[in-house]
Amino acid sequence: MDVISSSIKTYNIWFEISGVEVGQHLYWQIGGLQIHAQVLITSWVVIAILLVSVIIAVRNPQTIPTDGQNLFEYILEFIRDLSKTQIGDEYGPWIPFIGTMFLFIFVSNWSGALLPWKIIELPHGELAAPTNDINTTVALALLTSVAYFYAGLSKKGLSYFEKYIKPTPILLPINILEDFTKPLSLSFRLFGNILADELVVVVLVSLVPLVIPIPVMLLGLFTSGIQALIFATLAAAYIGESMEGHH
Repeated sequence: MDVISSSIKTYNIWFEISGVEVGQHLYWQIGGLQIHAQVLITSWVVIAILLVSVIIAVRNPQTIPTDGQNLFEYILEFIRDLSKTQIGDEYGPWIPFIGTMFLFIFVSNWSGALLPWKIIELPHGELAAPTNDINTTVALALLTSVAYFYAGLSKKGLSYFEKYIKPTPILLPINILEDFTKPLSLSFRLFGNILADELVVVVLVSLVPLVIPIPVMLLGLFTSGIQALIFATLAAAYIGESMEGHH
């Protein structure tokens, strides 16, 4: 009986950790703005992880890279290749933007899967991956949209807007609608995938023993990385498309 009661107690702890609170948030009032505090907190943690990792890796660069330096050089090379493939020869200035998007989303997704956020209790809501909040994904998508228009305008000037009436002015509403749906698509794709992963794990934990959901959680780590890659790839593709001036 002791073994059974201990197992039930352990199961209940894991169930509480895996629970999802929907529609509840901890708010901070900053000036006249109402801000989701838990998103800011977890975003700061993600940014701190990235900054500390970079500082540790490059504080003493070697001609023959060490393990940490070698990893970051590989990541930089990967982001550079991704940017060059999607944007073209003028990819150089966009490496920091694409890299920031990829690394922030990647680390955010993994932090949601690996860090026990839900152990930390808040008066309202709960801590989770920053990308688990629709406001974060919308902000990332809008940044991509701003970069998209900036890339086109900086290269072509006001003649950039000629693309909206090509090949015929009849397509003007469709071309405008396409540009507005790009950030919407990016935002809901990322948010929907993250939320779906969490809900699947919660349902499995509530229905079957913990040993079954664990492989699903591991699969979630893989799909989290894929989501970061897809977002960064599409962002780079949109910027490249804007600079080329065609759809």
